[in-house]
Amino acid sequence: MNNILLSPPAAFLILLTGMLIMSRLLTVLSFKKKEGSGDGGTKSYACGEDASTNLAQPDYSQFFPFAFFFTILHVMTLMVATAPIINLQACAMAIFYVVGAVAALFILFRS
Repeated sequence: MNNILLSPPAAFLILLTGMLIMSRLLTVLSFKKKEGSGDGGTKSYACGEDASTNLAQPDYSQFFPFAFFFTILHVMTLMVATAPIINLQACAMAIFYVVGAVAALFILFRS
């Protein structure tokens, strides 16, 4: 019986049920909008003064190279750190990953 409670599906259902019960109980403490209070719940607020709506659209084109850089370096680090140093073939694989990562970064940040 103890092993069933530790299985991932059972643990997930137990935690999900607990979180749903806690969510329902905490609605008592949550903020409730008063009737007739207008549009105050959806307007932006900045230090007590009305803020104008910002129409700027963020551009993620500069974010992608850094996210890709982060992914390449972390995958390369994981592969090199977990490569066994038993024989020459494993070391060659780790060096191949490093060379591949360097080539990918040169391609990514070419000017």
